[in-house]
Amino acid sequence: RVTDDATMEIAEMVLNRVNKGLVQKVESLGVHAVGISGKDGGLLKVKKRYSGGEDIGFVGEITEVNPKILMDLLEKDFLPIICPIGYDDHYDSYNINADDAACAVASALHANKLAFLTDTEGVYRDFSDKTSFIHSMQVHEAEEFIASGGASGGMIPKLQNCIAALRDGVARVHILDGRLPHSLLLEFFTNQGIGTVIINDEETK
Repeated sequence: RVTDDATMEIAEMVLNRVNKGLVQKVESLGVHAVGISGKDGGLLKVKKRYSGGEDIGFVGEITEVNPKILMDLLEKDFLPIICPIGYDDHYDSYNINADDAACAVASALHANKLAFLTDTEGVYRDFSDKTSFIHSMQVHEAEEFIASGGASGGMIPKLQNCIAALRDGVARVHILDGRLPHSLLLEFFTNQGIGTVIINDEETK
Protein backbone atom coordinates (compact mmCIF):
# COMPACT_ATOMS: atom_id res chain seq x y z
CA ARG A 1 0.00 0.00 0.00
CA VAL A 2 1.55 3.29 -1.10
CA THR A 3 1.09 5.95 1.59
CA ASP A 4 2.24 9.47 0.89
CA ASP A 5 2.16 12.30 3.43
CA ALA A 6 -1.43 13.36 2.66
CA THR A 7 -2.66 9.76 2.62
CA MET A 8 -0.95 9.08 5.94
CA GLU A 9 -2.80 11.97 7.54
CA ILE A 10 -6.14 10.69 6.24
CA ALA A 11 -5.35 7.09 7.22
CA GLU A 12 -4.49 8.08 10.77
CA MET A 13 -7.67 10.12 11.08
CA VAL A 14 -9.87 7.29 9.77
CA LEU A 15 -8.15 4.59 11.83
CA ASN A 16 -8.52 6.64 15.00
CA ARG A 17 -12.20 7.17 14.25
CA VAL A 18 -12.68 3.42 13.76
CA ASN A 19 -10.73 2.82 16.96
CA LYS A 20 -13.05 5.03 19.00
CA GLY A 21 -16.06 3.38 17.38
CA LEU A 22 -14.79 0.01 18.60
CA VAL A 23 -14.24 1.44 22.06
CA GLN A 24 -17.83 2.65 22.08
CA LYS A 25 -19.15 -0.80 21.07
CA VAL A 26 -17.04 -2.59 23.67
CA GLU A 27 -18.09 -0.15 26.39
CA SER A 28 -21.73 -0.76 25.46
CA LEU A 29 -21.14 -4.43 26.31
CA GLY A 30 -20.03 -3.51 29.81
CA VAL A 31 -16.27 -3.81 29.30
CA HIS A 32 -14.05 -0.86 30.13
CA ALA A 33 -11.96 -0.14 27.02
CA VAL A 34 -9.32 2.40 26.09
CA GLY A 35 -8.41 3.25 22.51
CA ILE A 36 -4.74 3.89 21.95
CA SER A 37 -2.40 4.33 19.01
CA GLY A 38 0.83 2.47 18.49
CA LYS A 39 2.43 5.85 19.05
CA ASP A 40 1.14 6.05 22.64
CA GLY A 41 3.79 5.16 25.20
CA GLY A 42 6.18 4.20 22.40
CA LEU A 43 4.16 1.02 21.88
CA LEU A 44 5.13 0.41 18.24
CA LYS A 45 8.45 1.62 16.82
CA VAL A 46 8.95 1.14 13.10
CA LYS A 47 11.29 1.62 10.19
CA LYS A 48 10.30 2.38 6.62
CA ARG A 49 9.10 -0.69 4.72
CA TYR A 50 10.15 -1.14 1.11
CA SER A 51 8.29 -3.20 -1.47
CA GLY A 52 10.64 -4.89 -3.91
CA GLY A 53 13.21 -2.22 -3.12
CA GLU A 54 10.72 0.53 -3.93
CA ASP A 55 9.93 3.35 -1.50
CA ILE A 56 6.17 3.18 -0.89
CA GLY A 57 6.01 6.09 1.53
CA PHE A 58 4.88 6.06 5.13
CA VAL A 59 4.40 2.31 5.48
CA GLY A 60 6.10 0.92 8.55
CA GLU A 61 7.80 -2.32 9.49
CA ILE A 62 7.77 -2.92 13.25
CA THR A 63 11.21 -2.97 14.86
CA GLU A 64 10.30 -2.77 18.54
CA VAL A 65 7.29 -3.25 20.81
CA ASN A 66 7.14 -1.65 24.25
CA PRO A 67 4.12 -3.30 25.92
CA LYS A 68 4.31 -1.35 29.19
CA ILE A 69 1.26 0.80 28.39
CA LEU A 70 -0.71 -2.36 27.64
CA MET A 71 0.33 -4.02 30.87
CA ASP A 72 -0.58 -0.89 32.84
CA LEU A 73 -4.04 -0.76 31.27
CA LEU A 74 -4.68 -4.47 31.72
CA GLU A 75 -3.58 -4.27 35.35
CA LYS A 76 -6.27 -1.63 35.89
CA ASP A 77 -8.87 -3.81 34.11
CA PHE A 78 -9.00 -1.74 30.93
CA LEU A 79 -9.09 -3.47 27.56
CA PRO A 80 -6.64 -1.78 25.15
CA ILE A 81 -7.85 -1.34 21.56
CA ILE A 82 -4.88 -0.53 19.38
CA CYS A 83 -4.81 1.60 16.26
CA PRO A 84 -2.00 0.26 14.00
CA ILE A 85 -0.01 3.48 13.64
CA GLY A 86 3.59 3.75 14.81
CA TYR A 87 6.52 6.13 14.53
CA ASP A 88 10.17 5.86 13.55
CA ASP A 89 13.34 7.22 15.13
CA HIS A 90 12.48 10.67 13.73
CA TYR A 91 8.94 10.49 15.22
CA ASP A 92 7.30 10.42 11.80
CA SER A 93 4.00 8.53 11.71
CA TYR A 94 3.71 5.31 9.72
CA ASN A 95 0.82 3.10 8.68
CA ILE A 96 1.26 -0.52 9.83
CA ASN A 97 -0.40 -3.64 8.51
CA ALA A 98 -2.91 -4.59 11.22
CA ASP A 99 -1.99 -8.28 11.13
CA ASP A 100 1.68 -7.39 11.58
CA ALA A 101 0.79 -5.21 14.56
CA ALA A 102 -1.33 -7.96 16.13
CA CYS A 103 1.48 -10.52 15.76
CA ALA A 104 4.10 -8.18 17.19
CA VAL A 105 1.94 -7.27 20.20
CA ALA A 106 0.98 -10.90 20.87
CA SER A 107 4.64 -11.93 20.76
CA ALA A 108 5.70 -9.09 23.07
CA LEU A 109 3.01 -10.09 25.57
CA HIS A 110 3.90 -13.81 25.30
CA ALA A 111 0.25 -14.41 24.56
CA ASN A 112 -1.18 -17.91 24.83
CA LYS A 113 -3.65 -17.27 22.01
CA LEU A 114 -3.84 -14.95 19.03
CA ALA A 115 -7.06 -14.83 17.00
CA PHE A 116 -7.55 -13.35 13.55
CA LEU A 117 -11.18 -12.50 12.75
CA THR A 118 -11.51 -12.61 8.97
CA ASP A 119 -14.17 -12.73 6.26
CA THR A 120 -13.66 -16.43 5.64
CA GLU A 121 -14.26 -19.52 7.77
CA GLY A 122 -10.58 -20.45 8.01
CA VAL A 123 -8.12 -22.37 5.82
CA TYR A 124 -9.15 -24.74 3.02
CA ARG A 125 -6.87 -27.07 1.11
CA ASP A 126 -9.02 -26.18 -1.89
CA PHE A 127 -11.22 -23.14 -1.35
CA SER A 128 -13.70 -24.32 -4.00
CA ASP A 129 -14.18 -27.57 -2.05
CA LYS A 130 -15.88 -26.84 1.27
CA THR A 131 -15.16 -30.41 2.48
CA SER A 132 -11.41 -29.62 2.43
CA PHE A 133 -11.57 -27.36 5.50
CA ILE A 134 -8.53 -27.63 7.78
CA HIS A 135 -9.43 -27.55 11.47
CA SER A 136 -5.87 -27.68 12.81
CA MET A 137 -2.30 -27.47 11.56
CA GLN A 138 1.13 -27.49 13.10
CA VAL A 139 3.70 -24.85 12.14
CA HIS A 140 5.63 -27.11 9.77
CA GLU A 141 2.38 -28.11 8.06
CA ALA A 142 1.47 -24.47 7.53
CA GLU A 143 4.92 -23.80 6.05
CA GLU A 144 4.59 -26.80 3.75
CA PHE A 145 1.09 -25.70 2.73
CA ILE A 146 2.41 -22.30 1.62
CA ALA A 147 5.43 -23.82 -0.15
CA SER A 148 3.23 -26.28 -2.04
CA GLY A 149 1.11 -23.48 -3.47
CA GLY A 150 -1.97 -24.59 -1.53
CA ALA A 151 -2.46 -21.14 -0.02
CA SER A 152 -3.40 -18.27 -2.29
CA GLY A 153 -4.30 -14.58 -2.23
CA GLY A 154 -4.66 -12.91 1.13
CA MET A 155 -4.34 -16.22 2.99
CA ILE A 156 -0.59 -16.37 2.24
CA PRO A 157 0.40 -13.30 4.31
CA LYS A 158 -2.16 -14.32 6.95
CA LEU A 159 -0.50 -17.72 7.37
CA GLN A 160 2.96 -16.14 7.27
CA ASN A 161 1.93 -13.88 10.15
CA CYS A 162 0.58 -16.88 12.07
CA ILE A 163 3.85 -18.75 11.59
CA ALA A 164 5.90 -15.72 12.67
CA ALA A 165 3.84 -15.33 15.86
CA LEU A 166 4.21 -19.01 16.72
CA ARG A 167 7.96 -18.89 16.08
CA ASP A 168 8.08 -15.90 18.46
CA GLY A 169 6.49 -17.84 21.31
CA VAL A 170 2.70 -17.50 20.89
CA ALA A 171 1.23 -20.91 21.71
CA ARG A 172 -1.78 -21.00 19.37
CA VAL A 173 -3.08 -18.87 16.53
CA HIS A 174 -6.69 -19.06 15.36
CA ILE A 175 -8.13 -17.96 12.01
CA LEU A 176 -11.91 -17.72 12.11
CA ASP A 177 -14.93 -16.01 10.62
CA GLY A 178 -15.51 -12.68 12.35
CA ARG A 179 -18.87 -12.33 10.61
CA LEU A 180 -20.31 -15.15 12.72
CA PRO A 181 -21.87 -14.05 16.03
CA HIS A 182 -19.98 -15.33 19.10
CA SER A 183 -17.21 -16.75 16.88
CA LEU A 184 -14.56 -16.49 19.60
CA LEU A 185 -16.72 -18.37 22.11
CA LEU A 186 -17.54 -21.05 19.56
CA GLU A 187 -13.87 -21.45 18.70
CA PHE A 188 -12.51 -21.58 22.22
CA PHE A 189 -15.28 -23.40 24.10
CA THR A 190 -16.35 -26.18 21.73
CA ASN A 191 -14.44 -29.42 21.19
CA GLN A 192 -13.57 -28.90 17.53
CA GLY A 193 -14.01 -25.16 17.21
CA ILE A 194 -15.25 -23.40 14.10
CA GLY A 195 -12.05 -22.10 12.53
CA THR A 196 -8.50 -23.16 11.82
CA VAL A 197 -6.02 -23.35 14.70
CA ILE A 198 -2.27 -23.41 14.08
CA ILE A 199 -0.10 -24.66 16.92
CA ASN A 200 3.58 -25.10 17.71
CA ASP A 201 5.06 -28.38 16.53
CA GLU A 202 5.68 -29.38 20.14
CA GLU A 203 2.00 -29.19 21.09
CA THR A 204 -0.66 -31.83 20.67
CA LYS A 205 -3.52 -31.04 18.30
